Amino acid sequence: MALRNILGLDLGTTSIGFAHVIEADTSKQSSIKKIGVRVNPLTTDEQTNFEKGKPVSVNADRTLKRGARRNLDRYQDRRANLIDALAKATIITKNTILAENGKNTTHSTYAFRAKAVINKIEKEELAKVFLAINKKRGYKSSRKAKNEDEGQIIDGMAVAKKLYEGNLTPGQLAYQLLKEGKKYLPDFYRSDLQTEFDKVWNFQKQFYSAILTDEFYKELKGKGQRATSAFFWIKYGFNIAENKAKSREEKKLQAYLWRSEALDKQLEKEEVAFVITEINNNLNNSSGYLGAISDRSKELYFNNQTVGQYLHKQLQESPHTKLKNQVFYRQDYLDEFEKIWETQAKFHLELTEELKTEIRDIIIFYQRKLKSQKGLVSFCEFESKEIEIEKNGKITKRTIGLKVAPKSSSLFQEFKIWQVLNNVLVRKKGSKKRVVKETNQPALFDEEKEIFVFDLETKQKLFDELNIKANLKSAKIIELLGYKSADWEINYSELEGNRTNKLLYDAYLKILESEGYDEDLLKLQGKDDIDVSELKAPASEIKDMIKRIFEILNINTEILEFNAELDGKDFENQISYQLWHLLYSYQEDNSKTGNDTLFRLLEEKFGFKKEHGQILANVAFSDDYGSLSTKAMRKIYPHIKELTYDKACFQAGYKHSTSSLTKEEIENRPLKNKLELLKKNSLRNPVVEKILNQLVNVINTIIEINSKKDEEGNITEYFKFDEIRVELARDLKKNAKERAEMTTNINASKIAHEKIFKLLQNEFHVKNPTRNDIIRYRLYEELKNNGYKDLYSNTYISREILFSKQIDIDHVIPQSKMFDDSFSNKTVVFRKDNLEKGNKTSYDYILGKYGENGLEEFKQRIEMLFEQGKKNKEEGISKAKYQKLLKQESEIGDGFIDRDLRDSQYIAKKARNILYEICKKVTPTTGGVTNRLREDWDLINIMQELNFDKFKKLGLTEMLEKKDGSFKERIVDWSKRNDHRHHAMDALTVAFTKHSHIQYLNFLNARKNENHKEHNTIIGIEDKETTWKYDNEGNKKRVFNLPIPNFREQAKEHLVNVLVSHKAKNKVVTKNKNKTKSKNGVKVKVELTPRGQLHKETVYGKYQYYVNKEEKVSAKFDEETIRKTASPVYRKLLLQRLFENNNDPKKAFAGKNTLSKNPIYLNEEKTEILPEILKLKWLEEDYSIRKNITPENFKDLKAIEKTLDEGVKRILHDRLNEFGNDSKKAFSDLDKNPIWLNKSKGISIKRVTISGIKNAEFLHFKKDHLGNHILDDNGNKIPIDFVSSGNNHHVAIYRDEKGNLQDRVVSLFNAVQLVNAGESVIDKNYNQGLDWQFLFTMKQNEYFIFPNENEGFNPKEIDLLDPKNKKKISPNLFRVQKLSKVEYGNSAVREYVFRHHLETNVEEKKELKEITFKNIKSLGYFENIIKVRLNHLGDIVKIGEH
Repeated sequence: MALRNILGLDLGTTSIGFAHVIEADTSKQSSIKKIGVRVNPLTTDEQTNFEKGKPVSVNADRTLKRGARRNLDRYQDRRANLIDALAKATIITKNTILAENGKNTTHSTYAFRAKAVINKIEKEELAKVFLAINKKRGYKSSRKAKNEDEGQIIDGMAVAKKLYEGNLTPGQLAYQLLKEGKKYLPDFYRSDLQTEFDKVWNFQKQFYSAILTDEFYKELKGKGQRATSAFFWIKYGFNIAENKAKSREEKKLQAYLWRSEALDKQLEKEEVAFVITEINNNLNNSSGYLGAISDRSKELYFNNQTVGQYLHKQLQESPHTKLKNQVFYRQDYLDEFEKIWETQAKFHLELTEELKTEIRDIIIFYQRKLKSQKGLVSFCEFESKEIEIEKNGKITKRTIGLKVAPKSSSLFQEFKIWQVLNNVLVRKKGSKKRVVKETNQPALFDEEKEIFVFDLETKQKLFDELNIKANLKSAKIIELLGYKSADWEINYSELEGNRTNKLLYDAYLKILESEGYDEDLLKLQGKDDIDVSELKAPASEIKDMIKRIFEILNINTEILEFNAELDGKDFENQISYQLWHLLYSYQEDNSKTGNDTLFRLLEEKFGFKKEHGQILANVAFSDDYGSLSTKAMRKIYPHIKELTYDKACFQAGYKHSTSSLTKEEIENRPLKNKLELLKKNSLRNPVVEKILNQLVNVINTIIEINSKKDEEGNITEYFKFDEIRVELARDLKKNAKERAEMTTNINASKIAHEKIFKLLQNEFHVKNPTRNDIIRYRLYEELKNNGYKDLYSNTYISREILFSKQIDIDHVIPQSKMFDDSFSNKTVVFRKDNLEKGNKTSYDYILGKYGENGLEEFKQRIEMLFEQGKKNKEEGISKAKYQKLLKQESEIGDGFIDRDLRDSQYIAKKARNILYEICKKVTPTTGGVTNRLREDWDLINIMQELNFDKFKKLGLTEMLEKKDGSFKERIVDWSKRNDHRHHAMDALTVAFTKHSHIQYLNFLNARKNENHKEHNTIIGIEDKETTWKYDNEGNKKRVFNLPIPNFREQAKEHLVNVLVSHKAKNKVVTKNKNKTKSKNGVKVKVELTPRGQLHKETVYGKYQYYVNKEEKVSAKFDEETIRKTASPVYRKLLLQRLFENNNDPKKAFAGKNTLSKNPIYLNEEKTEILPEILKLKWLEEDYSIRKNITPENFKDLKAIEKTLDEGVKRILHDRLNEFGNDSKKAFSDLDKNPIWLNKSKGISIKRVTISGIKNAEFLHFKKDHLGNHILDDNGNKIPIDFVSSGNNHHVAIYRDEKGNLQDRVVSLFNAVQLVNAGESVIDKNYNQGLDWQFLFTMKQNEYFIFPNENEGFNPKEIDLLDPKNKKKISPNLFRVQKLSKVEYGNSAVREYVFRHHLETNVEEKKELKEITFKNIKSLGYFENIIKVRLNHLGDIVKIGEH
């Protein structure tokens, strides 16, 4: 009898459940070999970002900050090189002071800079000017880096001159151009638009002063078109004027006519609102970072100023002017540099042309080319391979081959269209057929057929449209082919076309419009922007029109032709390919717009004028990549026109997936002995990389344990699995967008369920609402728009009987027909109707009972509810439910599970491909199948049973009243997800999930349909794998047979022996090799990169404060304590007594020398004695931080108490009291409602200094403005910029010479310093000279076994390596959760938290202390604990420090 080794996997984002089982032909021979859980802890940000579908890597923030540091480093390098060059040219000496130094020199460099353009300045002053330009050298445009927030670059100096010379506004000039027949309007500077806005506002304000108020002016600032128009309605109750002109041209003309007239003529208030909305929208679009730069550049031009002169003038007007964010173009700084050099070269012979070239081009304005990102582009799956190379005696693997092509390439876009067209099915509406039979293909829309695929002629016709117009709706596609969309439908709601061509054709049409061509094809009703997909004319006509006009304009018409099937260099030499490549790859030049070179190339190569180039420069292609190389697509392309993707790949000589292999190929496929870890950054998502690498580790450990070994432990024969069965968590099977939607829906459902839960308790008097009760109520609410009448009998269901036995939840399509327990397959009905309906579908039941008329009324009811659902998700029914309610039994489709098993998503594919490397058969299953089998095999409450006793002992269970009046005891607020072992239980279920189980549930409808092709197979499975079972209420139900006898008991026995394995965080640094290329070859530098945050981001200041305390004189009064005595007299006398007793405080102040027995007299008469209780006063150090006053920072009195300044603290207290302790009201809108420190002088409080942390590390030493260290009174450097040292790396435990335990905390900050110094991170020799003995260290997620006196458990008395003892070990096995120790002088506050290995949540309920967690504050608890190491499977493999 064949015994098969099966591995079941439950793969989630943070955990892997596994189960190794032996499966035989009969259940008696089957057995469970091993189950377990490996936890892969993600950071909160990692998990949240993954669940929300965010693509941002967890290192993105660090990368951003590293970029800022690199920019600073590069600036400092430029500064050093500039100083060196100036020194060599004898412009400065070593002693030259380059900073502003002396009285009234704060802005002197700006004065020198302004003067240098026209008059002589000294060489030292000139050096300061060059250093200032080097510090801020202007914005350099990058086409690739544009975004909406930055606005746009305006290149309109000629237009600005025209406005200035003609005293025109943008609106007036635009109106003139339109009147002259011009179609294309230029961009305007923001300042010119603002001037127009103010002129219109001020003129019209004399007529509408109640509307155009100063307050309203401020409210409209920065608003777009919609927001501005909405403000008029919200504030004044009228809409902006409607532009009733018909064509686009007429609408534009009318709009600009109103704008022109608004300057000197009273308009209707609605027309004024229209004009203000239009100008404000233009202003909003031209605003932002780049818009402001363009405006400043315009000012320089008109004022004939340099950047230095412009800034100096502002400082002369007000020395407090903020210059920080006043950015200019790089070209403006270059112009300033040229003018300064030209003027100063007349006075200083050292300023040669050679020096100018060096300083300008090599130092100040040198721009490093962007680092190529080609290394991050994936390899083509068909045109790449893995090779082994030997380097330094080590064999490493490397992938070589072709990289994937950009998605924006014309080849990719066309390939994608053909691929989609081959998957399109056309069917008659109402037909439930899903597959076209393999026969001679009939003509499209053959009246005798219900379902078709496109023939080549039809595909070509659709391709021509999609290739220019991009996406087309399904209805449009049917109409394009000459048929009615009311009669036919396709299996896509929309087909995706050529996005690249769509962008280009939009640009081409704008070029035509700018040239004044008024073709009928260009007319778009009610559209402001040209959109080729909106044009009704066929794509061929649009292309011919553009071609005809381009010939007149002398633009190369070959840009409109692309042939994907050209060979060799002819493919890349196509003019259309060259245009795409130029626009896709062009970066920028040194011009103000960054596009002057692009304009020149477009004119030289293709015949586009500069005005055309400005339109094309704004075309932004997708920067994503596909999955195939250009070579692979070109090989497949000839076949993809007629064949589906898999067949086309086969014809081209490629195998596109493991599933495309034949049975023989699968059987003969070579398998790896072990899996290899994925290389760092080899996947697009670091979270997925972590998950899959943990999967690799788990599987490799199972293989290693089960492999045959020789006496020395070397593997002689590797173990192989016969089959791997895997279930992926829902979020792993979804793409980023779907994960984001799922997370949003889950959160919304959770809130909705909580509301329903309370409503059921309060209004329906359901004491303990269950999940089914909540579903019942939601189904009832679906009927609201039908008057709460059920869908079958149309009879009213009153709220009073909803939870009675009169009402049932019915499956629309019976579960005996289709494995579907989803919400969309349920409705609430009367029980009598449910019993009568039996195993019929809703449709068949209504037709059989009520006839055609009743069926028609039923259809109308659900149609009405479906329409409601489309308008509002909270109302009516979903599309899925609507379709199921209309389904006859004959139309029930198969493959409900198959649809869920399609692992099209990236993660699922990658996981399956990895598993295929070591196993010939990999079977995926779904959560729905696992849930059904878990229920059939009676595993539902097994996790609660395993935890019940320990919670009952603590009094944390409750009696729950059921609907029948009986009671059931359960754990309070507990779920199976609180115990990591539920992953192992699911994996065990998955391991015993046969293909026949999935097949049976997938084809339930075939059981009673003898004509179904799967009928005999399903009946065979039913006879072999299922049996009848009666539930507690006597209902008969068909369930799957148990996989092994006493399955529930055996499962429990294995679960109690599970020790959950967590991935520990041990690494301090990672060795990275940084390679730099130079003339002398490649330099390799090994860098040690910290594995975490060295310190927290907040930078603190240091301060001292007095501490007052009253203390009784006792044996604790050593010299240090006495010196804290506030009274100098008392201090002197106490020190004298101490000295007399050989500095021994016990002798001086205890026993016979206590002050009550032997007082210290203050006078010779001995009439005054020193009091026993004294006031102590001393200085302590703390670290402070400045914080803004916000409701978040000062939410309560406790937060205010941290304020250092007592006066400010009182003011904040009073402010909070004034607003009834509501921090939001008290500390919001401080500009409108200031917190006054001195109202008469107008001084308000916006930021305050608060106390921060006790322990900190300094980052820098204090320096003066010349860069010299400032020393304290003792000649030492003064530390500044203090930071909290972040996470602790470990705590080392020692035993001192007296036998007491001592601890030493090492932060990650300190650990990295030790590694960099080449020292050991763990100091086992610490205080060895004092006879200290090192015991062990504690790091996050390391495991410790604690003794338990109550249970009589002592870990030293049992063999911890023996798997039979796991059951005893499990209750006492804890992992390190967090480590904290704060020192105050000689004392310390510790918080060492340990979490039980089974626990998933990290709550600290006091009732569960010592059971689910331990919060240790004293070192005595560490006596007799034992440190252990667990492998990936949860086996103890090492005892003690490792």
